[in-house]
Amino acid sequence: MMIGASSYIWVSPFTTEDLEQLQHAKELGFDIYEIAVERPELIDDEKVAAEAQRTGIRVHVCGAYGETRDISSDVPEYRENGMAYGKRLIEMAAAVGSPYVAGPMYAAVGRTRLADREERQRQMDHAVENMKRLAEYAANRGVKLAIEPLNRFETDFINTVEQGLHFLDKIGYENVGFLLDTFHMNIEEKSIPDAIRSAKGRIFDFHACANDRGTPGEDHFNWEEIREALKDADYDGPVVIESFTPRIKEIARAVSLWRPLADSPDTLAGNGLRFLRSVFG
Repeated sequence: MMIGASSYIWVSPFTTEDLEQLQHAKELGFDIYEIAVERPELIDDEKVAAEAQRTGIRVHVCGAYGETRDISSDVPEYRENGMAYGKRLIEMAAAVGSPYVAGPMYAAVGRTRLADREERQRQMDHAVENMKRLAEYAANRGVKLAIEPLNRFETDFINTVEQGLHFLDKIGYENVGFLLDTFHMNIEEKSIPDAIRSAKGRIFDFHACANDRGTPGEDHFNWEEIREALKDADYDGPVVIESFTPRIKEIARAVSLWRPLADSPDTLAGNGLRFLRSVFG
């Protein structure tokens, strides 16, 4: 399997000025650099594609979904902005050769409330309608969409693979599947391997990090069971380390990261890479 690293390990937001990160990740031994696109206006697609080709690393695209990018919102302006953002990421993915756009694109991260039945249905209707439109836009450009179930503290909408499968069935497009993340699954799933197997054939991206959102392998997970579950689910795509640096206060606050999870970003990335290579080969 190809092993990747998220830009969040080192920088936030990623911009064209951070292109040296691709060479750095390649030198550490990664196959993929997954860009978390917080501010797309600060990224030049052509320069990213050229640097990726020069360094020999693949670039994949992941989104960042705040309140004003919520395609399920009751606020029309937020839905429209979310659709424009989604289309921009799809265009970026096509330009840089990313097979997918990944992330919790169905709603805003941090939108948590005890909504009544009517509000939940309205949110579902908005999300399904707009995901269908994004799926069509992406399909015409050869791009997949990988939705990410999040834990209960970050969304009240899709927390589990089972809920995600229900949502995917409502969308009904083959180019819409999952990004599964061990951190979120550890909180929400009864069994991580069983949840992975239940998503067979529908996983497009996989985020690997410890239960504390740090270095994979420095945790209580049974990674051999996770590996076998991914095999059973017919998944041979990227395994990407997604972690965060507390040095960037905005992102640290957003993900509730109050202490360093490693001596340095490079330590986290390097140790995680070596461990994942030992598990996945």
